[in-house]
Amino acid sequence: MNGLRVMVVDDSDITVKKITQLFLGFGHDVVATCSSGKDVVKHYSELEPDLVTMDITMPEVDGIEATRQLIAQFPDAKIIVITSHGQEQMVMEAISAGAQGYVLKPIKAEKLKDTIDKILSFEQGLLN
Repeated sequence: MNGLRVMVVDDSDITVKKITQLFLGFGHDVVATCSSGKDVVKHYSELEPDLVTMDITMPEVDGIEATRQLIAQFPDAKIIVITSHGQEQMVMEAISAGAQGYVLKPIKAEKLKDTIDKILSFEQGLLN
């Protein structure tokens, strides 16, 4: 697969920059960044990214509710939750809401890449 079109959702500018650099290093294109779950739900339909990274703890609409809303409107949306250690219960809620994987902060490039590869290979397996 060629480079993915990615939307990065996190209320921390530092985290957004880190995730963006990682995706660019992987050969993907970050088509948008959002700082709240409300923004991602608002802009997803116009951008139709291949993948969304979703922080859990954000203002206005948290990542769990944003994931729920995205999956309700776009059942094929691919979402990776990015969260801090100690939020295992929230990760499980996000997976139940429709996220396909998660990566813990601080984000390690190899873990993010492995998670992306697992989601894409699972999708490819369904198509074959």
